[in-house]
Amino acid sequence: MKNKISHSYLILIVVFFLASAFKNNNASSDKKSLELIQALEKVNGGWHALSKMKDVEFTYDYDDKSKKAKDISKERFIFNGEQIWGEYSEHKVNVMPETEGIVRQRVIDGKPEASLDGKPLTDQKSIGTSGFLRGASYYWFTMMYKLNDSGTIHKYLGTEKVNNIMYDKVSLTFENTGKASDDSFILYFNPKTHLVDRFYFSLPAFGVNDPVLLMELDYEKIDGMYVSTTRRGVFPNAKGEYGLAIVFTYSNIKFNNGFTKEDLSL
Repeated sequence: MKNKISHSYLILIVVFFLASAFKNNNASSDKKSLELIQALEKVNGGWHALSKMKDVEFTYDYDDKSKKAKDISKERFIFNGEQIWGEYSEHKVNVMPETEGIVRQRVIDGKPEASLDGKPLTDQKSIGTSGFLRGASYYWFTMMYKLNDSGTIHKYLGTEKVNNIMYDKVSLTFENTGKASDDSFILYFNPKTHLVDRFYFSLPAFGVNDPVLLMELDYEKIDGMYVSTTRRGVFPNAKGEYGLAIVFTYSNIKFNNGFTKEDLSL
């Protein structure tokens, strides 16, 4: 990598750029890629199935192996309108790591807010971090249901054998994002489950111009929905050697709780 940045910050920055890219128009795709994405949506239901669940609550464990520290939060999302809330019981990585107390963050109707032990935080850093992290958390949870959103471009790249599985590979890029260099993915579709078991991604904003950052995913079926409950960020060092950097874990997942905005309070 050209710049020295922490694994945690890198993972958050890429989410910021990719989340915005998914909102563009003029998608294009070759036939094979489209077939793979449609097979995935048949299994996981796509955005239509997820949005029908109305909302979700889960525990989010963000384990930064390089720092030997964690952020642990209870997360709540209302899918209609992207109302997003999180309450941190432990925050040693990305959220006020030098401060004790319960931190709550939310984005309601596009407005980010935060509090510490129930007292509103008004400084721009806390508010900005809240908006950034809430968007990142929401994106990672919903990503696999939105691979065919408008603005996405797909290209079939053939097959590759990994761990005795012959994966179909699809390049995912974006158009009309307005950026000088766009982010890119290489998605690995499992031919038996039709799920994406792993993907590589780039980060041009920080000098990672090729998709060399690896994410590995494990799934559980919860209320009929396939959720990637464990993700492992495996990143290369200066020698190109890959090592486990961050483990993301979702647990206690509950859909369709009947949440309203009042349930996302500070």
